[in-house]
Amino acid sequence: MNKPIRLHPILFAASLVFAAAGAAHAAADEHEAQRRTIQERYDTGKAQCKGLSGNAKDVCQERVKADRDIALAELDALGKNTPDARAEAIRVRAKAEYEVREEQCDDFAGNKKDVCMKEAKAARDKALAEADAGEDIDKANLRAADREQRAQAEAERKQREADYKVAKERCDDLAGDAKRVCLDDAERRLNNK
Repeated sequence: MNKPIRLHPILFAASLVFAAAGAAHAAADEHEAQRRTIQERYDTGKAQCKGLSGNAKDVCQERVKADRDIALAELDALGKNTPDARAEAIRVRAKAEYEVREEQCDDFAGNKKDVCMKEAKAARDKALAEADAGEDIDKANLRAADREQRAQAEAERKQREADYKVAKERCDDLAGDAKRVCLDDAERRLNNK
């Protein structure tokens, strides 16, 4: 019969640490690869804009820059996965889109340009307000989840405490070593030290 392989606890812990470090390193490598891809797309787009002239060139350059900034912000938000990072990505998108629209408005004159600018500013301000509201909601949800988790942990602690009292009472009928074993077992099972 084959004996199961048993790892020494320290070796097992070390292997877990190395596995976690390897996963973190792989994630960092993937993140850096995505950053390089975003930069390459930016460089390619920028080169394509060189063939244009006038405001079309300006709009193209602003669009390429906006796409890069948005992609980098979203990549960072994905990596950090926090309410602040997600809201910042939305803010970067709103500001970058505004810069593109503002450049597009230069194709107009007079009232048409004024209307174009007002629409661009309104879209930016609306997106920024949504980012702030979303961030507040996200943070409130995290706080509520944290409160719920703490309440659940407290309820479980109280349940274990109540179960321990019952088990301890059952042990009172015993004497000597049997009582000590019973109490030790209750302590161990119910994690009530």
